Amino acid sequence: MPPKRIEDADGLAALAAVQGGSTLRTAVATAVRWTLQRLADDVPGNSVEVRVPPFAAVQAVPGPRHTRGTPPNVVETDATTWLALATGALRWDDAVVRSRVSASGSRADLAAFLPVRTTA
Repeated sequence: MPPKRIEDADGLAALAAVQGGSTLRTAVATAVRWTLQRLADDVPGNSVEVRVPPFAAVQAVPGPRHTRGTPPNVVETDATTWLALATGALRWDDAVVRSRVSASGSRADLAAFLPVRTTA
C-alpha cells in the first residue's frame, strides 16, 4: 500500500512550525515527508533514492529503475539538513562539502532539483 499523501495545507503548516522553531516529532516528520513527496512529484523517476531516516525515503529523478538490493544512487541526510536543503536555506554543494549529506552514484546530485516547490 502506498504511503498516505500529505495535503499541501498540512505540509505547509508543519514546515512553517519547524521553521518557527518547533521540534515536535510530528511536525518534523510531516515536514520531511511532505517535502520529499514534493520532490518525488516534481522530479518523478526511480533512479535516486533519497533517505531521511527515520522519517521517510522516496525514489525520484528520471533514469534507470532500481528494483532490488542497494540502489546505485542514494542520497541520505538528517531531517534538519534535508529541510534546509528543501527550503533553500542550505545549498547542495555546501551540504556535500560539510559532509551533512551522503550522496553516492552518478545521478545522486540533487542541486538542480532544490529547493523543492513549496507553493501550489
